[in-house]
Amino acid sequence: MKNARTLRRLAAIALLAALVSLAPVRARAASKEIVELQTQVQQLLDMVQRLQSTVDSRFGLVQHLVEQATDSTNRMSAAVDTIQQKIAAQNEAMSGKLDSALGQSQSLSDSVDELKARVNKLQEALNAIQAQMQNQQAPPGGQPASPGAQAAPASGGDNAGGGGQAPPLEETFQAGVRDFNSAKYSVAQGEFQDILQYYPNDDLAGQAQYYLGEISYRQQDYANAVKAYNAVLENYSSSSKAPAAQLHKGLALLSMNRKDAGIQELRSLIRKYPQTPEAAQARSRLNGMGVRITAPAPH
Repeated sequence: MKNARTLRRLAAIALLAALVSLAPVRARAASKEIVELQTQVQQLLDMVQRLQSTVDSRFGLVQHLVEQATDSTNRMSAAVDTIQQKIAAQNEAMSGKLDSALGQSQSLSDSVDELKARVNKLQEALNAIQAQMQNQQAPPGGQPASPGAQAAPASGGDNAGGGGQAPPLEETFQAGVRDFNSAKYSVAQGEFQDILQYYPNDDLAGQAQYYLGEISYRQQDYANAVKAYNAVLENYSSSSKAPAAQLHKGLALLSMNRKDAGIQELRSLIRKYPQTPEAAQARSRLNGMGVRITAPAPH
């Protein structure tokens, strides 16, 4: 019994000694784990630093790309502005050339009208001379007609004045054209109105009506200009001035900010007189406005 107790004490002592001897081993094991943990933490920190460096590098690259894109956008915007300015300048130059060409065409047309009037006057004088020669060559027993009697029907047929002495047609028209070209608009207006009053059915009446519209147009009285041009198109549609009247009517409507009506008038001119210089000017004006020559089909 005593030996058993002694053995148990010895076993307890041995166990205690074993525990004591194992304690440094566990401490060393714990220290090793801490070292490994610190190593892993350090590795994680290194990885985080590398990742941060990579992110910073990528962010710098992205920022550089954004700056390049911004610079490209600014350059493109500047280029677009430059192009727009060039287009605006070209449109202004084109408009100026169109106005200049229109003025030259008008002056040429005026010169042609004046020349026609002179030719007609020379033809009348030639007819009168021929009549006088025939009267002089007539037999003695004949009854020669006087030159005045032969010339009277030429102007009396279209004379619708009824009251007062009718002014000479050719001279009045020529004077009106000269005064119009000299910007004596009030004088020219009276002369063209005399032609309409006394010779409403003559070919020159349509031209006189057109010049009345031109006087109002040059004075920027676009409403009355449109009325005068309408009178040409309605009452003298076969006149040589009809295409010019329709062109200037469209331009007058545009000047009155009646854009749709003006565009419609220019399109109508192109359809009715496609081969005329006025139609070419109408196409140029519509192109300058960015408007289609033909109206789009209704949906």
